[in-house]
Amino acid sequence: MNHESLRDFALGLPHATEHLPFDEYTLVFKVHGKMFASLSLDEQPARMNLKNTPERNIELREEHHWIIPGYHMNKQHWNTVIAEEYASGTLIQELIQTSYNLVWQKLPKKVREGGL
Repeated sequence: MNHESLRDFALGLPHATEHLPFDEYTLVFKVHGKMFASLSLDEQPARMNLKNTPERNIELREEHHWIIPGYHMNKQHWNTVIAEEYASGTLIQELIQTSYNLVWQKLPKKVREGGL
């Protein structure tokens, strides 16, 4: 997956928005103001930070050499996914969805139900 396909998938999730809060090279994806992913625009291949459970993050790092502890993130809760040509696009999409879901579930019920 390249930068554009990662961006398109993340923005295709409900209420997802994109921002450049840190610099012009780090695209941050949020749902209702809470970050669920970041994409490094100046890295080749594309690199994306994604949230997951601590246990699953360890498993992913052991199973895939293209998944490493989250760069500039809490390494217990975040991984950096390097979207190289041999990386599974299906798995990367699942990981983006999981990251989104984890953040979505933490939002107040009123926000999730559309009250805000």
